[in-house]
Amino acid sequence: MKTEPDKWIDEANTLRKQNPRGLLFLCVANSARSQLAEGIARSMAPEGVMAWSAGSKPTKVRPEAKAVLEEIGIDISAHRSKAVSEIPADQVDTVITLCGEEECPLFLGQATRLHWGLPDPADAEGDETARLDAFRQTRDELRRRLAVVFGE
Repeated sequence: MKTEPDKWIDEANTLRKQNPRGLLFLCVANSARSQLAEGIARSMAPEGVMAWSAGSKPTKVRPEAKAVLEEIGIDISAHRSKAVSEIPADQVDTVITLCGEEECPLFLGQATRLHWGLPDPADAEGDETARLDAFRQTRDELRRRLAVVFGE
């Protein structure tokens, strides 16, 4: 029987074989997890693959998300939080929801759907170092998973 950690590996391997061309990362605020995922995917994806992120209640991109991606050479300073309705649905063939305990937004288009429930680093408490560490953990987990999808 597969353990929960093994499930995402199987899904990521299956997704890699499907050769996705348009990935959409969803969470509620489009401020942290989905922004991290979009930035990482854009840096890893082969030419011609598009990546977007959106939320059901977009707010603003968290400065911690910008900072921890900048640490690894990814610039999302021009990113903004977007609503699902702003995404070109006809170009999305894969949707990855990243919500943990909260209810994930819906995408009504035709697409392969995966759920990678991750804790929201925006909920981290403590000083700046503790909050940045929570964002780094999420960043690193997303890098690990997307490396499987993109065969890196």
